[in-house]
Amino acid sequence: AVRRIVPLTNIRRTIADRMTQSVREAPQFTVEVDVDMGRAMAIVQDYRDSAGASAGPKVTVTALLVKACAWALTQFPAANSMFEADQLVEWDEVNIGVATAIEQGLIVPVVHNADRLGMKEIAARLTDLTVRARENRLKLEDLQGGTFTISNLGMFGTDRFTAILNPPQAAILAVGRVAKRAVV
Repeated sequence: AVRRIVPLTNIRRTIADRMTQSVREAPQFTVEVDVDMGRAMAIVQDYRDSAGASAGPKVTVTALLVKACAWALTQFPAANSMFEADQLVEWDEVNIGVATAIEQGLIVPVVHNADRLGMKEIAARLTDLTVRARENRLKLEDLQGGTFTISNLGMFGTDRFTAILNPPQAAILAVGRVAKRAVV
């Protein structure tokens, strides 16, 4: 027996359509790599310590990932691209989308020109985008123009997952939690 039927909102319908399109139309494969995050966590802590009690934006692991990915995409432009018909289009801009959970589903606000921003600027933009996403105040331009996406489920205790490519982008980074592990 059916418990209830919940009509899809426009945003949920769009999310479902795009995810289905991605899995159906884009060749996808997953590569998993464990990374020593010791230095990264120290960098995040250094930013937090230097901020002290100031009301400035909180530098997070996600902000650091945006910065690192922006740098990497300038070094490897084929990852900052899209497929179009029979060609690969490499973007001049590095616009990193960050998958964000809201009540209506999953959306991907974009940090535009992330390769030209410092850590504190990235942290401020992420904070602003996240707050406005949860308050349903994002503008269309906040959701457009992404050339690469990061999906970070680490804060939910997730170790590994397979992220679904955000078309027409050529790559997505799925990030699990930072955890201490014994290394032999």
